[in-house]
Amino acid sequence: MDLQAAGLNEQPFPSHEAPAAILSYTAAQAAIEVLNDTYTHISGLCLFQGPALSGKSTIIRRYINTLHEDCAVAFIDGTGLNTGKLLREVLSQFGFKLEANSTSEMLGLIRVFAFQQAALHEPPLLIIDNTHEMNPSALRALCELANLRVRTGSALKIVLVSDRFLAGIMRSPSMEAVSRRLLHDFHLYPMTEDEARHYVHGKLQAAGSDAPQFVFPDAVCAELWKASGGWPGILDRLALMALAKAETLPIGIENIEHPVLPAGTWDGAEKVSVNDEPDVSSDSPQLIITNNGKVTGELRLTQQRLLIGRSDHNDLAIGSRFVSRHHALLVRHDHSTFLMDLNSTNGTFVNSKRVSNQILAHEDVITVGHHKIKFRDPHAQVQSPLAGSEFADTVIMKTLSDMRNLLAEENTAVLPAITEELPTIKT
Repeated sequence: MDLQAAGLNEQPFPSHEAPAAILSYTAAQAAIEVLNDTYTHISGLCLFQGPALSGKSTIIRRYINTLHEDCAVAFIDGTGLNTGKLLREVLSQFGFKLEANSTSEMLGLIRVFAFQQAALHEPPLLIIDNTHEMNPSALRALCELANLRVRTGSALKIVLVSDRFLAGIMRSPSMEAVSRRLLHDFHLYPMTEDEARHYVHGKLQAAGSDAPQFVFPDAVCAELWKASGGWPGILDRLALMALAKAETLPIGIENIEHPVLPAGTWDGAEKVSVNDEPDVSSDSPQLIITNNGKVTGELRLTQQRLLIGRSDHNDLAIGSRFVSRHHALLVRHDHSTFLMDLNSTNGTFVNSKRVSNQILAHEDVITVGHHKIKFRDPHAQVQSPLAGSEFADTVIMKTLSDMRNLLAEENTAVLPAITEELPTIKT
């Protein structure tokens, strides 16, 4: 049907362009409140879940438009992202023009920028769509970003978006840096029948219709609601097709398609435990990486093990020919941290002394190649070799066994930081 014949000045249900009007409904209002609470909270991080065409992107863009113009926002698609692509996209949307930067340099840029913005009370906001489609290495980088802190809380606010429930990923020990900050585990719900009717009529009015109830009668709106399941993106498409198929007004029920509907993201999902007061002063040991006296990165040792080496498959990758592919391993047990050299070519040193294994103490300096790693953990006051330590042998043996399996499978892209407990979500 011709739009003018329906009394319309423009398409009320555009499939690509921005709609003439953005109409609110209960679930959308709740989502806006969650996003705002996430951004204003000292450690704001939330999961934002809803099936395809549930209106997630529209709601997020609507919220972004409410933020102060000085607020830096990166809204990126996580599909297939590895560490480098993730960091480049974040920096690009934060306004940086990049050349051939290394991973550590990009992390450093984000860190400095986030700290500066947080000091101005305008912390950057990172929103990642399709979080479940990120590569394991990018999830590891996300954990490092989640660890960025200033005195008043987290330096980077994070919203993780998906059309699948994310509880399985968040429960993985390797994602502890993200899950401990979790403020909201939010799931979008569809519109009610009354909301769907107001939604359709409101869009028709915004597009120029003087009689929206005549174009789409209440009974047809009710059928649209049933056929769409109340999901706004699906309703838009069904209304668009109905308007195109109809030859006369009013639109008839026979013009309404009935597609297969997606399930809500809450179906079968176990809710992630949410922290009312997320930890902003972690007791996890801190690692400060320097090269020639210049700080190139910082991270928290929040997982049970951390692999150091030249390969990108390490938890801490150091791109230097003086560093072995898999150089050293850190293992956590209770309040102790154990360092093990992995038969590296140039050796591993603690406070300038070459070691094969060592229980680390607060302010110890680990040297690998030309890089130094300062270990900070006020709980670790006593330095000792492995012999005679209280470090559990079973912890060491299990970790070494796990590492042998992981290194053997490296060619199949199994990464050390991602354990078997982090599932692969298949479509």
